[in-house]
Amino acid sequence: MTVSAEDYLAVVTETIGRVAASQREAVGRAADLIAEAVRADGVVHAFGTGHSEALAMEIAGRAGGLVPTNRIALRDLVLLGGEPAERLGPLLERDPSVAHRLYELAPVRPTDVFVLASNSGVNGAMVEFATLVKERGHGLVAITSAQHSGRMTSRHPSGRKLSDLADVVLDNGAPYGDATLPLPGGGAVGAVSSITAALLAQQVTVEVVARLLAAGERPPVYLSANIPDGDAHNNELEARYAGRIRRGS
Repeated sequence: MTVSAEDYLAVVTETIGRVAASQREAVGRAADLIAEAVRADGVVHAFGTGHSEALAMEIAGRAGGLVPTNRIALRDLVLLGGEPAERLGPLLERDPSVAHRLYELAPVRPTDVFVLASNSGVNGAMVEFATLVKERGHGLVAITSAQHSGRMTSRHPSGRKLSDLADVVLDNGAPYGDATLPLPGGGAVGAVSSITAALLAQQVTVEVVARLLAAGERPPVYLSANIPDGDAHNNELEARYAGRIRRGS
């Protein structure tokens, strides 16, 4: 395989098709879990670290997405928890202890559900956060790479991985190392996990809305803030979840 934009497109297209086909049933189960929570006045909390934070942004607070969504991020420790900025860094996601503080800072209620994203599924903060979520009785959807996670050793003291804890696991189809086009001297270029994770997030959102419509309910969905009346529409819906959803962090 050569290294070109066309080659990358071919790999992405194949991967998208494979993920869409193989994860269809799991997408439905994830949608069932989330739709049930939304009907019970629950909020969807999305959390990812590193590039998996893009998945949380795909779920929480975007046009065409569900309004009852909240994004959790490592920087909440600083912005909401008052910890020094020096606390943040590339290795923080490996520290299990931060999960407890992040959960405390999140405006969580018993009816809420969680979507956690980690390509490797092995870092301490993510596995510990998933452990807390399940200990407190919440539904949990995980988005991860089965291939990458399967070749890794957990960095959590329990030895568990994100996929061991989730009620529903969505495989983003990314290869070990994420990048897809091998380089002559070793390594690879052209990561794919962000693309397929976004696909899965949007598929789940669409299926949740489909379930709400089938039940005769009006889905609480965002309009773009950059169209007429978008702000008014969104503000009205957000008011229902005041203090429970955050958009600024």
